[in-house]
Amino acid sequence: MNIGQVAKLSDVSAKTIRYYESIELIPKAARSNNGYRDYSGNDVQTLRFIKRSRNLGFSVNDVANLLDLWRDKQRVSGDVKAVALKHIEDIEIRIQELQSIRDTLKNLTVCCHGDDRPDCPILEGLAGESFLSDGDD
Repeated sequence: MNIGQVAKLSDVSAKTIRYYESIELIPKAARSNNGYRDYSGNDVQTLRFIKRSRNLGFSVNDVANLLDLWRDKQRVSGDVKAVALKHIEDIEIRIQELQSIRDTLKNLTVCCHGDDRPDCPILEGLAGESFLSDGDD
C-alpha cells in the first residue's frame, strides 16, 4: 500500500506518517520499485494504535514505550498499567492547572466592566498588576 492508502485506512495524515518514520516511532517503510513507500496491513494497525494513544493524550515517548510493550508478547501487564496510571496522574495534575487557569480568568472577567473605558482589569491582571500579584504588596 502507498502512503495515501495507509493514511486513509489509519486516519493518520501522510505528513504525520512521515514524521513518525523520521522520529523512528514506526520503522521506515520498504520502497517499491518506483521508489514509493510500501506499507503493510500491520503498519496500518500500528498507526491506528499510535493515533488512539495520541488521542488519549499520551506523549510520543509514552507511545513509543507502549508500542514496545504491545509488540513484546512476553511483557508483564503491570508494566502497561504503570504507564497508564502515570498518565492518569499527569492528566489529573493538568486538570488542576486548567481549573486554576479557568478560575483566574473568571476572576479577571468579573472585575472587568466591559464598557467603553480604557481601564481593563483583564489586561492589568495579565501584566501582573492588581490582584494577580503574589500578595507581597
